[in-house]
Amino acid sequence: MRPDARWFQLLRQFVARDLQQRYLGSLSGGLWALLQPLALLAIYAVVFVEVLKVRLPDRVGADFVPFLVTALWPWTAFAESLNRSVNAFPENAGLLSKVALPREVLVLAPVVSSFLVHMTGFIAVLLLLVAIGKPIHLAGMVPATLAMILLFVFSAGLALALASLQVFVRDLGHALAQFLTLLFFLTPVFYAPEMLPPRIARWLDANPMSGFIGAVRGPLLGMHDGGLSSLLLPAVFAGVAALLGWWVFRRLQRHLEDFL
Repeated sequence: MRPDARWFQLLRQFVARDLQQRYLGSLSGGLWALLQPLALLAIYAVVFVEVLKVRLPDRVGADFVPFLVTALWPWTAFAESLNRSVNAFPENAGLLSKVALPREVLVLAPVVSSFLVHMTGFIAVLLLLVAIGKPIHLAGMVPATLAMILLFVFSAGLALALASLQVFVRDLGHALAQFLTLLFFLTPVFYAPEMLPPRIARWLDANPMSGFIGAVRGPLLGMHDGGLSSLLLPAVFAGVAALLGWWVFRRLQRHLEDFL
């Protein structure tokens, strides 16, 4: 189905429903989406800065907390969007059997809601860091935002593929959670590539998330100007993921109801 005004209206309704289901009736409401990454940030800061005395190389030119913030929130949005969208079809099996609707909306809604929530928290934390005098380059928000848009496209493409495959491979969701945990430690979230031996650091380029994290972090911390060259590789990964996800979804969607 080609996206039109009705398609976007339907997506908006499912995003609103997803947010209500997540936070309606909870004690903290949507505030938890900010508190959880903040709690992780505090733990990592204590462990790595106060206990392990980790210091970033001088050529990185950043304090550890801003360095971690500019990677932790994009990663959280990415990981949560996949974990929450992979079961979209089984969770809405009853709806699929009763209502004719574009099925991709069921997958994209949790991706959109995850990015909306965590990017709101990301902006709030960046402004807080600026207020307490941390060196955040607000001029870098434009290229960082472009990188986040590419990360969203990348996540949406993967979500479509994984959600479609999960209907036929039921333990895919469990395997995904374990894989994302491994990928987290293989992504330079709380360490800089410069801290690794060269023979290991060069393999980081094979991890798509390294490019996305660098494209968000770099301009915000003044590590580079966020030019088009820094967005080239993330754009390629986003385009490939989007095309692959749509192709897998289109090939499998006609068989979804038979296996739900």
